[in-house]
Amino acid sequence: MTFARTALIGGLATLMAPMALAQDAATSDLPIAVQMYTLRDHGTLDEQLAAVQAAGVTAVETVGMQDSTAEDLSAKLEEYGIEAISTHAQLADLRADAQAVIDFNKAIGNDVITVPYLAEEDRPADAAGWTALGEELAALSATLQAEDMTLAYHNHDFEMVQFDGRTALEIMMEAAGPEVLAELDLAWVTRGGLDPVEYLGRFDNRVFAIHAKDNAPEGEAEDERGFKALGEGTLDWAAILPAAEEAGAQWYIIEHDQPLDAAEVVMTGATFLTENLPDSATR
Repeated sequence: MTFARTALIGGLATLMAPMALAQDAATSDLPIAVQMYTLRDHGTLDEQLAAVQAAGVTAVETVGMQDSTAEDLSAKLEEYGIEAISTHAQLADLRADAQAVIDFNKAIGNDVITVPYLAEEDRPADAAGWTALGEELAALSATLQAEDMTLAYHNHDFEMVQFDGRTALEIMMEAAGPEVLAELDLAWVTRGGLDPVEYLGRFDNRVFAIHAKDNAPEGEAEDERGFKALGEGTLDWAAILPAAEEAGAQWYIIEHDQPLDAAEVVMTGATFLTENLPDSATR
């Protein structure tokens, strides 16, 4: 490498460093997080958190116990300047030992427990079953509230099935009561045949977060389960983001179910949200 080229690169790095720091500062002030499931195949936990940090994001939603102890995970989060704002805890784990889930998450500084998915055998077949499941969530919520924690629920497309004009998710959430919040995955809402902008309005003041990810045009990205990086797919984010804020969304959580390049998906999502979140969106 010539001296002139070395000097040029060094000068550019010096020029760009304050811009990068400013970008990181701007992102850290915004309610942007990363769902760690996106990064599950991206090397070690250190490498995963480094990818979050590189994107200027300072919050994550963890998956269970991240194959770690609470002490080690807490230390890693502190090392990378990242906070846990929610965890995905399986319903089976909450049923088996809710206190263990509570204790682990208190130890890492997290106070939101989100049920992420229902195994096929746990999915009710009718409205009465969804009502009963909502009542079970209400009881779990009461247990969490006694520990100053909050319960939320994350949807897929199967909760978009309708009974007398109401989706299963609405029926369940009504039975669960207002203390149980919604984490709306809008890509799955769309796959369930509903308009995400209109659907957000059905959960006014109960939206803890949206999962910010995108659907590819039909027939594309089949090796990524038909998902795209945020802003590169078919969802109308110009309409969705204001609707999410209107519904009271507290967090915008970047996710991709099967990314080929997880770090790039996180970076793209963080950049997109930083540039497009409403001006009033702050942590």
